[in-house]
Amino acid sequence: MENKKLNFAIVGLGFGAEFIPIYQKHPQANMYAICQRTESKLNEVGDYFGVDKRYTSYEDLLNDPEVDAVHINSPIPNHAEQSIAALKAGKHVACTVPMATSVEDCKKIVDLVAETGLTYMMMETVVYSREFLFVKELYEKGELGKIQFLRASHQQEMAGWPGYWEGLPPMYYATHCVGPVLALTQGEAEYISCFGSGRIDEKLIPIYGSPFAIESCHIKYRNSDLSAEVTRSLFNTARQYRESFDVYGSEKSFEWTQIEHEQPVIHTGETPKRVDVPDYAHLLPEEIQKYTTKGVYDEDENQHLSFTQGAGHGGSHPHLVNEFVSALNENRSPYPNAKQSANITCVGILAHDSAMEGGKIIKMPEFTLK
Repeated sequence: MENKKLNFAIVGLGFGAEFIPIYQKHPQANMYAICQRTESKLNEVGDYFGVDKRYTSYEDLLNDPEVDAVHINSPIPNHAEQSIAALKAGKHVACTVPMATSVEDCKKIVDLVAETGLTYMMMETVVYSREFLFVKELYEKGELGKIQFLRASHQQEMAGWPGYWEGLPPMYYATHCVGPVLALTQGEAEYISCFGSGRIDEKLIPIYGSPFAIESCHIKYRNSDLSAEVTRSLFNTARQYRESFDVYGSEKSFEWTQIEHEQPVIHTGETPKRVDVPDYAHLLPEEIQKYTTKGVYDEDENQHLSFTQGAGHGGSHPHLVNEFVSALNENRSPYPNAKQSANITCVGILAHDSAMEGGKIIKMPEFTLK
């Protein structure tokens, strides 16, 4: 695999279009095909980026023997079925979050990866954001000292988004806050307990049977003295968009900005200091470094809402592509791999179950652990 440029196909061209030129310019990848059900959208994007191989049928794409790997950016309800179909068709898979919406589907994906030897990576943006990479560097240099506690939140108003979002239990889309607290130490969740709080609009409650405005989950790490707390809201909660994580160490602690575009704070002992978070483009091949600070379109109005509202996802997109492409070329496991992705995703799925049962402690399934 080291001497062959693999052929990548992108599925779903809303958010997915943000990745096309990154694959096009990556020195180890060939941006081979795109797939979108709506032909007019398919051709619009294909013409814009100069991608000739186009599919309106996902099944036809998977039947193309030239496709080595798919990057799935379809709506949440399709993630599991499309990942499963791709693995069965012999394709490597990168999939936007979450991995699946059920524990059973997470297990199917993990089992298929074990059976086939193929690669699966959940494309969690926060664990490749410049903020996370900054804290990771501090941690690996030993500057934080012993990690004592981690906290993360993802608060976002989803009114007006596509229908499947309406009434969604907050923890069903929790990877942006679960991901970073587990990724920093490469930890695994062993068990969780979650409480729901508040109430969303009555018309939204019956859709998923979930009444909560906010869900807050405690995570106990496996083989560690650590725990973390993650908080998630989607509706009827006044808060600027925020994907954040805080890390408390014995020597230094990092706290995310309260308001977008402010500086985060490093506490050294009891002394706080606002700091600038550097960009980490130098970790990438030169050809894709510019995409840590710029979107892929020339005009802002073409950017997908999840990109603009999320402040560009912390420059994570080229890092995600590079991790997936490099892992395949180097024949190694990416982060997060299938088991790690399942552990992160199942925290959210089971956290909602816990909240519906008044905070019941629930253990993570064995298949999500090493």
